[in-house]
Amino acid sequence: MADYQLFIDGAFTDAASGETFATYNPGTGQKLADLPKAGRDDAIRAIEAARKAFDEGPWPKMSGAERAAKLRRIVELINQHSAELAELEALDSGGTILKAQMADVPGAVSAFEWFARMAEERPDRVDLEGSPFPVSQNYIRYEPIGVCTGIIPWNFPLIMAAWKIAPALAAGNTSVLKPASLTSLSALKLAQIIAEADLPPGVVNILAGPGGTVGEELASNPLVDKTAFTGSTEVGRRIMQLASGTVKAVTLELGGKSANIVLDDADLDLAAAGVLWGTFFHGGQVCESGTRALVQRGIYDEFISLLVEKANNIVVGDQMEMTTNIGPLVSRGQVETVERYVKLGRDEVGEPLCGGGAPDNLPDHLDKGAFYRPTIFADVDNKAKIAQEEIFGPVLCVIPFDTDDEAVAIANDSIYGLAGGVQSGNIERAEAVAARMRTGTVWINDYHLISPERPFGGYKQSGIGRELGTQGYDIYRQVKHVHINPETSGRDNHFHYGVLGV
Repeated sequence: MADYQLFIDGAFTDAASGETFATYNPGTGQKLADLPKAGRDDAIRAIEAARKAFDEGPWPKMSGAERAAKLRRIVELINQHSAELAELEALDSGGTILKAQMADVPGAVSAFEWFARMAEERPDRVDLEGSPFPVSQNYIRYEPIGVCTGIIPWNFPLIMAAWKIAPALAAGNTSVLKPASLTSLSALKLAQIIAEADLPPGVVNILAGPGGTVGEELASNPLVDKTAFTGSTEVGRRIMQLASGTVKAVTLELGGKSANIVLDDADLDLAAAGVLWGTFFHGGQVCESGTRALVQRGIYDEFISLLVEKANNIVVGDQMEMTTNIGPLVSRGQVETVERYVKLGRDEVGEPLCGGGAPDNLPDHLDKGAFYRPTIFADVDNKAKIAQEEIFGPVLCVIPFDTDDEAVAIANDSIYGLAGGVQSGNIERAEAVAARMRTGTVWINDYHLISPERPFGGYKQSGIGRELGTQGYDIYRQVKHVHINPETSGRDNHFHYGVLGV
């Protein structure tokens, strides 16, 4: 596999310490590459490069159309390297090659395309109505924030990189990105692509390295104006603490324990498929996964049977095979986390209806892989730990309810509020339920469909702010009010000066 380096100030470089770390294929356990291990010195150098590029370089002074052209050049290059990017994403993260080809690479492309459009279409100035007291002209200027750092998780490294870099650049900011140590390959490849796009030095910097040193520097350094983080709520709290030292802006997209509500008027076969898709896509390693299925009691038994029947048909195996539905989890460590929760579920709830361990029919070359079967617990009390804590694995808790009011109460009984679903044959009823769910996204008769054109983020401890949509662009811009009192208007138009007797 190709060599990879850090990307700082428009150049590729090894870590200042000379240290490296290995990244592995979670399906086979085989090493994929040795990567440079950035440290605090590298982070500081990248931040200083981004600061200089913002303060002295041409990027923030360029027009939105000029920046959009550069983002579209990145899109062209991503498309040219799409096969390699998809392979790297699947090998490194354990996501299926089908997901990489159909979702990850196109998702990164669409993010850059959307924010290029935002750079062109969103105004940098909005005139306000004039004020008669005193007579004046007023307008709003939208300006780039400055140096923006992004810290992303291991589950969707390529898409998450695009979500952090594209809006920052489109709005005229400079960027420093840190991918997760478990899945840095596609982000480092993206650095090579961005280098081909010929942006000014320092506008984009990409570092692979540990969160405890690199990530903390990106969140705390006083030269940074904004930090955007996607990951666990626990780490998000730490990011807030670090950012508070300089009161820098933060965007946090954090954990979830989303409820997918199945009403008794739903198409049961379609709803069962939707619940399984909502939970087991990418092995449940999705922050907004619908890992709590709330099922109305009148259809409960029939629905449970459908879930188990369909879940047993999900193919778990080599992520590089097009026929695989779920590949390995990201690491053996993640398998151990899932195993701990499944043991807890057995203690709290009883034996799962299916799953509960690794597949027993894997070929020899996958015997060291991080695989886990789709696991379903039924009759779960919403107070149980497996229903309240984010597992980040293929574990579904099915919870019965009687009324729509009870379903809403159960769905909202969580520290999280990232997403949710309602499966129903009555759209008006479904919308009434959705309106009372305290979550940032609700899918009705669907799940997981995220578009750059639609805002994404959470309520409560699922985060602060929104990514994507127009909101996800404007959050990377400062708002400045300009008031003009014409000097030629005379003393009468400055009557308020008289308050001081001057």
